[in-house]
Amino acid sequence: MPRPVLIFDFDGTVALGDGPLLAYARAVAAHAASADALVSAVAARLAEPSGDAIDGYDVVRRVAEAEGIGDDALAAAYTASRAQLGTPDAPVAVAAGLAEFLRTTDAERLLVTNAPVTRLDEALASLGLAGLFDRIVTDAAKPAGLEALLDSLEAGTPVLTIGDVWRNDLAPAHARGHATALVGGYPDPAAHPTYRADTLDELLPALAQWVQAARLPFSA
Repeated sequence: MPRPVLIFDFDGTVALGDGPLLAYARAVAAHAASADALVSAVAARLAEPSGDAIDGYDVVRRVAEAEGIGDDALAAAYTASRAQLGTPDAPVAVAAGLAEFLRTTDAERLLVTNAPVTRLDEALASLGLAGLFDRIVTDAAKPAGLEALLDSLEAGTPVLTIGDVWRNDLAPAHARGHATALVGGYPDPAAHPTYRADTLDELLPALAQWVQAARLPFSA
């Protein structure tokens, strides 16, 4: 039987906090009539997530579009903000216990993110996670990219996907009968995860139990 696979999302799952989102908002605000007002509007909406946005980056996009800021400016601002990832201008945090979990779990550990590779290694190092993923996929183009990755796995591979955006991080796995774990996340009525918690550290015991159960055929 193939080794169990854990597929983690990055932003909002492994890397926590609004630092990168506010860096993105500040970069977008350079194109706004009132920079302070745009950043304040983003911060207010991040504090009270609503069902019309799928994640924090979508919040920034929606606020920017309401100000008439176009796609080219948004793309440039996003690229600029990723160059600050993990710095004091875009700080990130990590769930307590994640590093130890990744070091000790008997499963293949994948990090799959729609974000670019820019400063990803540096951010992982700052979080104490350097070298703890067996494979890292950037610019993954989820959800379609996750579907392609799942299709590439050996038949019968036990899979558990972990993320904060149902449609991108978890739905393709759920559709194939795989286990899913939703962390926090913006409201999505379509979400039916196997596990759900506000924070990743709350989920780690359940993830460990899932790996242990998935490994049972190896010890039989």
